[in-house]
Amino acid sequence: MSLPSYTGPLGRTWFYSVRGLASLVLLFLVFPVLVVIPLSFNVEPYFSFTSGMLRLDPAAFSLRWYQTLLDDPMWLLAFRNSLLIAVGATLLATLLGTLAALGLSRANLPCKALLMGTLISPMIVPVIISSAGMYFFYSRLGLAQNHLGLILAHAVLGTPFVIITVTATLVGYDHSLSRAAASLGASPAYGFWRVTLPIIRPGIISGALFAMVTSFDEAVVVQFLGGLEQRTIPRQMWSGMREQISPTILAAATLLILGSILLLVLVEVLRRRSLRLRGLAS
Repeated sequence: MSLPSYTGPLGRTWFYSVRGLASLVLLFLVFPVLVVIPLSFNVEPYFSFTSGMLRLDPAAFSLRWYQTLLDDPMWLLAFRNSLLIAVGATLLATLLGTLAALGLSRANLPCKALLMGTLISPMIVPVIISSAGMYFFYSRLGLAQNHLGLILAHAVLGTPFVIITVTATLVGYDHSLSRAAASLGASPAYGFWRVTLPIIRPGIISGALFAMVTSFDEAVVVQFLGGLEQRTIPRQMWSGMREQISPTILAAATLLILGSILLLVLVEVLRRRSLRLRGLAS
């Protein structure tokens, strides 16, 4: 973005000051995360930069902690559990969140604000409170310390993200398209599949990605509902920090960071595609 030629000294000062401040804020937020990545390649078992790393000595860097990550059965179990739980919770949250968003998009829905606040309450209520409530409720149903209970719990936490993204997509949706499909003889299911779904698909996928990231990142719920066989990556990292500090944790964190970056890039691509489909961007 360039400044217009008529911008005066005060305007230029303000423009570059705001951009500089924004850059500093971005660096403040991102730098602690980026520090983890080079530390995961440390040849020494330390959580700090060695003199060799500061000199960029190749001998000071190694992939040993990534190899340890692949050889440790507990870490492999944690990765499998996280993937299984995240996929199951994402599918369930996407289904429930999409249906809820479609209902909330109806203009004649009574108590819409109350329903919306209730459905997104898992985002507002502290996770420790939700986890405690889930523990007492799921224990009575026999869902504690098994994968199904964790999938349901993570779906509860991920559903609000799907509701918000799909609802935002439906704001610009022209409901006359659905009525036109019905007037041409399409059933409600066929009209949704062929007309509504292609338009709101970017919002659904974006919400699903946010739900998956939430599941991968959740550690508190697993502490309450998970057993030894349901150990996930966040719980394994937490246990490693308490029992045996090892750069293997940094290697796992680096993989999670890279995965999150890929998901964010995909979300941005889908967001721009959604704007193009709705005619809000070229």
